[in-house]
Amino acid sequence: MQKAEMAEEIQKQVGLTTKLEAVEALDAVLVLLKSILQRGENVSIAGFGTFMVRSKRPRQGRNPHTGEAMTIAARRVVTFRPSALFKAYVNGDSMPGQESVEPMS
Repeated sequence: MQKAEMAEEIQKQVGLTTKLEAVEALDAVLVLLKSILQRGENVSIAGFGTFMVRSKRPRQGRNPHTGEAMTIAARRVVTFRPSALFKAYVNGDSMPGQESVEPMS
């Protein structure tokens, strides 16, 4: 699903009057997530999962074309750890006490 399709689903489900409002709402959420992660903070969304920023140390690697040894620079990466509820939903399982939610079409 692409961003435009997500915006259409948001427009339908939330009842926004225009697609532009849905795009702006989606953009606002994404900008907020990116800025929080850029600061190095985790983003936890109950029932969905946690986005985490991890720091990776520099390490030795090889150029795949030449085989020459090289150092891969230190960097930060974003990882996602899904919640147990989200994993169960993706696998079609129902969790006790949780109502089933219809997937977006």
